[in-house]
Amino acid sequence: MESPDLLLDGLLHFYPALLEPEQANALYQQLLHEIPWQQGRVFIYGREHIIPRLQAWHGDPGICYTYSGKTLHADPWTPTLQILCQQLNQLTGLQLNAVLCNLYRDGQDCMGWHADDEQELGENPRILSLSLGAERDFALRRKGSSRQSGILPLASGSLLDMQPGMQRHWQHSLPKRARIRQPRINLTFRTIYPLKPVI
Repeated sequence: MESPDLLLDGLLHFYPALLEPEQANALYQQLLHEIPWQQGRVFIYGREHIIPRLQAWHGDPGICYTYSGKTLHADPWTPTLQILCQQLNQLTGLQLNAVLCNLYRDGQDCMGWHADDEQELGENPRILSLSLGAERDFALRRKGSSRQSGILPLASGSLLDMQPGMQRHWQHSLPKRARIRQPRINLTFRTIYPLKPVI
């Protein structure tokens, strides 16, 4: 595994070419047809919105994930996703048990500003994000700020390793890009913890 570029004072480890182009393209084509993509809805400030991308949620049995007023129940692993998760666990020593899959059909599909800081992820989650397909821009800003701090282009086969502490201090987004005509798949592998009962 190549040495990562260390960004955000070490909170973001970036592997620009984790996969060779041929590997990335084969994986992209496989997942494009293997994953049961759906367009979901979320509730924001009490109003329902259609998510501007297609999604799927896979993981170990019983895994659930709640964000923006919507609870996702994990579908069983597809063969390819399960192999990928096992490989990443061996590579990192983590116990990743779920993956959120996003399909951006073109540059009109996007993701707004957010941090992956839901309770199920624990206090300081570490999240691995693999990009396949069209190159898209990953935007960053500090929490509490409305000013964008930087842009990181994510090529096919690249991996972001978001370290503990990043979600506490930073937000990220995937802005629209009208010039992009091709799809992009993003896989964010994570560890989901059982929620503690409220006493």
